[in-house]
Amino acid sequence: EVQLVESGGGSVQAGGSLRLSCAASGFNFDDYAIGWFRQAPGKEREGVLCTSSSDGSTYYKDSVKGRFTMPSDNAKNTVYLQMNSLKPEDTAVYYCAAVFSCLTLTTGPVYFWGRGTQVTVSS
Repeated sequence: EVQLVESGGGSVQAGGSLRLSCAASGFNFDDYAIGWFRQAPGKEREGVLCTSSSDGSTYYKDSVKGRFTMPSDNAKNTVYLQMNSLKPEDTAVYYCAAVFSCLTLTTGPVYFWGRGTQVTVSS
């Protein structure tokens, strides 16, 4: 079964850190670009960060540059979203997805979606 499972969400105070995991099963994530999205209540889903070993493309949302990174563990078929210096405006449901290219993260094909994990940042 093809599946992406996010974990690691929770509540944290502003300035704190969280590390989200996205574990892939049923496919090799090296065959796809892997992106992180988020959606806050009343807002559209937005791209956050993306990396690709297949075409070398990357994507960073300006507001997370210098705060968020996307390490990976190929042996575990897992990617992470390391979030530091969190702000209340980072509060959202975070999703990982296998996409065609980071260059078209928000406009191009999405092959697989995770179910999402809630991140809440309090002031």
